[in-house]
Amino acid sequence: MTTSTPPLSLATIAAQVRRYAIFGLLLAMLIGFGLAEPAFWSVGNAMSVLQAVSVVAILGVGVTVTMAVAGFDLSIGATAASSVMVAGYSMVVWQNGALASVVAVLVLGVAVGLANALLIVKLKVPDLLATLAIMFLLGGLQLIPTAGRSISSGMILPDGSSATGSFSPDFLALGRATLGGVVPLPVVILAVLAVVFYLLTEHTRIGRLLFATGGNELAARLAGAPTARLKVLAYVISASLAALGGALVAARVGRGDVSSGSSLLMDAVAASLIGYAVLDARRPNVAGTVVGAIFVGVLLNGLTMLNAPYYTQDFVKGAVLVGALAMTYGLSRRD
Repeated sequence: MTTSTPPLSLATIAAQVRRYAIFGLLLAMLIGFGLAEPAFWSVGNAMSVLQAVSVVAILGVGVTVTMAVAGFDLSIGATAASSVMVAGYSMVVWQNGALASVVAVLVLGVAVGLANALLIVKLKVPDLLATLAIMFLLGGLQLIPTAGRSISSGMILPDGSSATGSFSPDFLALGRATLGGVVPLPVVILAVLAVVFYLLTEHTRIGRLLFATGGNELAARLAGAPTARLKVLAYVISASLAALGGALVAARVGRGDVSSGSSLLMDAVAASLIGYAVLDARRPNVAGTVVGAIFVGVLLNGLTMLNAPYYTQDFVKGAVLVGALAMTYGLSRRD
């Protein structure tokens, strides 16, 4: 006796479209750009794309963790930019080595995360207002030691002295070295962090408590979850990852560039929100954030190789974000 398979309903088809659409679009882009420009398929270009999105994805992972507790960190771009300046100042002005400079950057990240947590958790300032205030504070603070100038060897400081230090080769290796002569080190760092935070958020008790806090903080607290500590942890993680991203930027460009973090905030947020559409997750998730960053990176790289005007990039990123969110929520028939 045989049984017939029931026909797929429109709701089921729509659910499958939502679940795999990002991967379908990504595959279509890879094929289309490769046919239009064969160099797009080269290993070197693939590594270039991954290196370009690695910092954005790292910052996006931090944003994702704060979203898990129903928060939002607007200060990540300013934290990354400040980290670029701190790394440069540490080596060029104070003449510290690579290890001391990395430690200084990470200490900055932890301090920023604790400052955000103090405002949000202790003083009950709304997260958007608190992190916006920290963003402006850092944006102005990073300019004061150099009077608004980028940091490079031989620069003249505001007091009239000359900075005689230089970027350590060991530090520069963080942004320029490759594994096996092929895979850039920032890509390796991203892969390790993505796995660690995916496991933390999806397969540990801490991860479940983070999402429980974001879903219903009062119920989580009544159930015994340390919601205040979890929110502190989320903002410290976010700022620390932003600081690490800033260190990777400094190591790649080899100078303390005052404009280095200008687009990182919006790119990281876009990657995090596009992640909502990956596998129809409809919530913050680390894997989706990384896929979202790669999706945008592939799109922009392909357009660049086809000589699309640079001033269209923000429009393209906005269109992709609108499309991803519309696909996630507009096609949904769930309540």
